[in-house]
Amino acid sequence: MNGPAGTEGYAEAAEQLAVQYEEVTFAQVHRELLPLLPGAPSAVLDIGAGTGRDAAALAALGHRVVAAEPTAELRRIGRRIHAGSAIRWVDDALPEVAVLRASGERFDLILLTAVWMHLDDRERRSAMGALAGLLAPAGRVLLSLRHGPVPPGRRMFDVSADETVALGRRHGLDLLTRAARADLHGRPGVSWSLLGFERTATRLP
Repeated sequence: MNGPAGTEGYAEAAEQLAVQYEEVTFAQVHRELLPLLPGAPSAVLDIGAGTGRDAAALAALGHRVVAAEPTAELRRIGRRIHAGSAIRWVDDALPEVAVLRASGERFDLILLTAVWMHLDDRERRSAMGALAGLLAPAGRVLLSLRHGPVPPGRRMFDVSADETVALGRRHGLDLLTRAARADLHGRPGVSWSLLGFERTATRLP
């Protein structure tokens, strides 16, 4: 397998995916979670950043943004498309996010857009602990979870919002917001769950 788990098919389709990602806006994709964004400039991590659409929007709001994307083709496109944005790109991925964990950085906000369902059960358990360890006190995780048919050549799992909420709770992440919506691209059978968590201060490592 080329690249970390869950990246199958993305390198080959990078240019096509870039068009798809950039034709909708950050505000459209995350409408239900926007009230949970930090009000002041903060340290933000976008995991599975793709072409950097969300990272660029967050940087434009004044946040200090790290975009973690394991697919080199998507990183190159993102650097080109958002060349004027103050984004720091890194080659890193769940479940281990080894580069970021080794750096010792902590983030006020971690964003995962259409990432979580690429991880199998074991990887999700490991990844939730890694996310909790990357959060600053009272830091938040905003996560969108895809449901429905798996595109050809991709690796995705049927992951429920209930499972994700329960796993977050076991790692000291309290649910703040839960919403559901249809697919913005109108793909048949595809729907989304949107979850917002906050790190429980009393359970910080």
